[in-house]
Amino acid sequence: MSRHDLGIDLGTATFVVYQRGVGIIIEEPSVVAVDKKKKKIIAIGTEAKNMIGKTPDQIQVIRPVQDGVITNPMIIEEVLRFFFKKAKKGVSFSKPKLIIGIPALTTDVERRAVKEAAQRVGASKVYLVSEPLAAAIGSNMKITEPNGHMVVDIGGGTTDISVISLGGSVKSESIKTAGEAMDQEIVKFIKKHYRFLIGDSTAERIKIQIGKAYENEEDIEVDIKGQDIKTGLPSTIKINSTDIYNAIKPVLNEIILKIKNVLEQTPPELAADVSQNGIVLVGGASRIRGLDKLITEKISVDTSVSEDPHLSCAKGTGILLEDVELLNRVNVE
Repeated sequence: MSRHDLGIDLGTATFVVYQRGVGIIIEEPSVVAVDKKKKKIIAIGTEAKNMIGKTPDQIQVIRPVQDGVITNPMIIEEVLRFFFKKAKKGVSFSKPKLIIGIPALTTDVERRAVKEAAQRVGASKVYLVSEPLAAAIGSNMKITEPNGHMVVDIGGGTTDISVISLGGSVKSESIKTAGEAMDQEIVKFIKKHYRFLIGDSTAERIKIQIGKAYENEEDIEVDIKGQDIKTGLPSTIKINSTDIYNAIKPVLNEIILKIKNVLEQTPPELAADVSQNGIVLVGGASRIRGLDKLITEKISVDTSVSEDPHLSCAKGTGILLEDVELLNRVNVE
């Protein structure tokens, strides 16, 4: 493989690109702004995310990957073209090979569309790998051995739970309950308890900034801006980590229940391996303070958070780019 080869994580919340021999070169929100009249993309990533809630009617801000599903393959093609342009940086650029991490819920039709889109923008070869598998590799799990490992990928739109052994997923489940569901619960909680309106972007920010998933974690306060329902005017209120904990508790309970269900359905030998090896959390929403402690307590299996969990999938694609032998031993398409 050449130094131009790219590993790409097409996440619900974030697009991340790894360039062979370089490392992470792109980390952008999975958001695209489209001019509906001109039928043209006008912004991708951070620039598009900054437009949310502030656009005229002719401009639509969309997420091309929602709830773990690729909703618009044509826009994904433009996103891939955008990645190529950023990676080139004005230098000669041979046709790269791509390893693309895709949501676990992606259908055969969507996978084929992504491959075709990548080929149209100039890829010489395209490999697809499920995000949980790539994230396990990026977390340095030894997944090619006959030994069970569990990875829980809590992203923006979905939580993917996989028991992995011998280079593939033995048992896997996905639920459309993850980081964005937490944001929505925070918005509803603050509206109900404070009679105060905030947007999803504010909810996401405070979730990351002060949120906690375990009751005994330290309480932190922060001022947030929004709209007072009673007066209809812009205002500021103070909230704390316990507010976030109470808001997202139903989402956390649903995720924990699904982890239990997957473990119950896992073959006994692999379940014993998971009990010994522990559970590894990846994905952006796994960064909430105390989530590993909560799952350890509720599941009775040691749980840890991968280093830079929001980058685990992209790192995994990068490892596959660098290690052809490993690429040949794992389940890729």
